Amino acid sequence: MAGNRRVDRRNGGEAFPIRLIAVAVILIGLVLVSLRLLPGSPFESSAAAKWGDAGSGTSDRPTGAGTDRSVRQPSSPSPSPSPSLEPLPFVAKDLDLNIEGWYSWSVLDRRTGKIIGSKNMGETSTTASLIKAWIVADYLRRADDAGQTPSDAKLADATRIIRDSDNTRAEQFYNQVDRDASIRRLISMCKLTDSSVAPDGGWSRTALSPRDTARMGNCIATGTAAGPKWTKWLLNEMKLVRGAGDFGIRKAFPAAEQKKIAIKNGWIDRTKEQEMHINCLAIGDTWTMGVMVQYPINMGYDYGMKNCEKITEALLRPGT
Repeated sequence: MAGNRRVDRRNGGEAFPIRLIAVAVILIGLVLVSLRLLPGSPFESSAAAKWGDAGSGTSDRPTGAGTDRSVRQPSSPSPSPSPSLEPLPFVAKDLDLNIEGWYSWSVLDRRTGKIIGSKNMGETSTTASLIKAWIVADYLRRADDAGQTPSDAKLADATRIIRDSDNTRAEQFYNQVDRDASIRRLISMCKLTDSSVAPDGGWSRTALSPRDTARMGNCIATGTAAGPKWTKWLLNEMKLVRGAGDFGIRKAFPAAEQKKIAIKNGWIDRTKEQEMHINCLAIGDTWTMGVMVQYPINMGYDYGMKNCEKITEALLRPGT
């Protein structure tokens, strides 16, 4: 009878229709979800619309590198070109001047270390008083290294050596800096390549080339020679050179420029060689220069002093 019918639960029995209904519900749910995510569907969700916009490349949402090649990636800024240096007031050239005897010149660019000069810029001459700039610098640096401050009287002596080229005081300072040992320090500290100590050990016959003269000037300007404490003082004294020693390189410049240029010159009649030796050192803001001339002794000092200026004038850039 129907009321007494037994259900075989081992084969599913009444559970089978229930399972079928559950599966159907799940499938319907998946279809509805798919329709909400399908772009263009009436059931499309706002989230799907946003993702669709992203795929079309119109969204503000950032995309990975390479996903849209039409979008240009920002490029790194190009490095600014290095500003070119202002040219020095000198032009390198071969000079053919109507000058009796031997002459040589050299200019050092203080910004780059580059040296220009005559073909014989490595040849030497005796320095005479030009070397006094180093002697005073050596004295001041060594005093500071020893923790000493020169007395006012000593600084007054140094002023006389630089501004007035006082020989007696220069000899006293030279003794205090150990004479030729000071010149060896000059060669070492200022990295000179052509110069040498005088055979007799005296300061006046120190052999210096125009190239090494320019190097010595740079050594003074950078503070190596006199040290950080006294460099400014020394350069100022060299700008105040006066009297017989005020000639040569800076005289070739306009008057306003001359006041900014530090100098130390040397002049001597060499009776043994029967020659006049005239030497010029100048230190500008961006350069240093050495000029040397030798000529027959009977032509006098003035001839060489004017030729030191004449050589500089011939090398000046037009408009300087």
